[in-house]
Amino acid sequence: MATEQFVDLVGTDPVVQGLVGGVVIAALNLFGASLVLVWRNPSERALDAALGFAAGIMLAAAFTSLILPGIEATPGGSPLPVLTGLAIGVLFLDRADVLVPHAHYLLSGRKRADAANPAEELPVSDERLAALVLFVLAITLHNMPEGLSVGVAFGSGDVENALALMLAIGIQNIPEGLAVSVAAINAGLDRRLYAAFAGVRAGVVEIPLAVFGAVAVGVAAGILPYAMGFAAGAMLFVISDEIVPETHTRGNERLATLGTMAGIVVMLFLDVSLAA
Repeated sequence: MATEQFVDLVGTDPVVQGLVGGVVIAALNLFGASLVLVWRNPSERALDAALGFAAGIMLAAAFTSLILPGIEATPGGSPLPVLTGLAIGVLFLDRADVLVPHAHYLLSGRKRADAANPAEELPVSDERLAALVLFVLAITLHNMPEGLSVGVAFGSGDVENALALMLAIGIQNIPEGLAVSVAAINAGLDRRLYAAFAGVRAGVVEIPLAVFGAVAVGVAAGILPYAMGFAAGAMLFVISDEIVPETHTRGNERLATLGTMAGIVVMLFLDVSLAA
């Protein structure tokens, strides 16, 4: 029913569907960032639980909406193309992470120790401006696989699966948007200024990548399993390298873990209910 309503509303063109999917997840990111206008001082416990919830949704979505459908889309059901794409996605995020500051810097207000560069300097001298630069770079990198994965899912032609992924990414964007909004305010940015800025940032990053993912799969259908694997690998890297470690640094590990379990349950519910 939901799938039919979506197709009736936006049509059958996968690129248009990918565009709509990108707009939806970007809008929910902005909604999450704007929550700070009314929820001015969320506790660290609440933020860690929310980020754990986001990690759980992304974790389940990587398998149910990307890896498994990617294997099914491979002739003969071979997992090799998906696993190859997954490895490339992990490698890409790993190399990009070396060049771009970690997203957790803005979330935690500190940088992790780096054996290769223990005395990492801020890229600009002004601390406020440095925080803003780090935020733009890190969160842009963080959101790349989300927009790409939604576009690739719609490009595959499986609207049912793509809808589940779109909703999952959109839901997890709400606590994620709130968390980075709070962090940016702690860095000295104005609440209203940041809410507007977050909307621009989300739109610039996630919408074009969603369209790109849909177009790329449509132009070269053979890359679909590789693209789905790439998006899944990038998402899993972000979960493992950024979100989970960040939720376990302030003594709220159990709450964050429960949030992760809740996120997995929500994603599985979405996947099953949309398939009904």
